[in-house]
Amino acid sequence: MYCILVTGIPAAGKSTMAAILSERLKLPVISKDGIKELLFDNVGFRSRAEKVNLGIAGMEIMYHIAGELMKAGQAFILENNFEYSSEPGMKNLLEKFPYSVLTITLTGDYKVIYQRFLERESSPDRHRGHVVNDCYPEKKGNGPEGPKAASISYENYVRGIEQRGFEGFCVAGRQIKVDTTDFSKIDMEELLTQIAAWKEEVSL
Repeated sequence: MYCILVTGIPAAGKSTMAAILSERLKLPVISKDGIKELLFDNVGFRSRAEKVNLGIAGMEIMYHIAGELMKAGQAFILENNFEYSSEPGMKNLLEKFPYSVLTITLTGDYKVIYQRFLERESSPDRHRGHVVNDCYPEKKGNGPEGPKAASISYENYVRGIEQRGFEGFCVAGRQIKVDTTDFSKIDMEELLTQIAAWKEEVSL
C-alpha cells in the first residue's frame, strides 16, 4: 500500500494541490492545518506558546489518523509543511507499516511565492488562528479589524525554507518537485502520469 505526502515551501499551494489530487485519485486527505483550525476554534490559545502546543497536537493527531488508515490498509494523502523535524514521526509510522511513500514537494520562484505568502496572511479569508499569536478566539472588543500582513521579511522567509528543510524533506521513497510559481501553468496530467507510473512500480 502507499501514501502521498504533499509538502513544500510556505504559500506554494499545498492545500490546493492536495485537494486536486484527492479528487483525481479518489483518496482522503489528512491536513495538519485543517486539524489545527479545529483545535483553534474549539480549544483556542492564550499565548504564542499555547498556539505552538496546538500545532504539535495537530501533528500528533495527523499521525494518529494516518496510523489508523495504515492499519486498515488504505491509501491516503498527508498535507503538511513537512520539515526535517518531521522525520521521526513519519519514520515511526513506516517502521510499523510497510507503506511506499511518494513525496510531492511544491516550490518555485521564492520572490513570487513570498508575495503570495504576504497576500495570504493579510487576506480576510485566512483563518484568524494562523494570523494572531497572543489570543484566539480574540477577546471581544480587542480584536483587530482584519488580518495584518505577515511581518516576516523576505530574508527570513528564505532562511526558514533552507534551515527547516521545506524543500529537502523526503523521508523515504521518491520525491517529485513541482514548480508552482504560476499554478495555472502546472501540467497536472503529466504529474498524474508520474504518480501512476510510481504506483505501478511500487506494486510490482
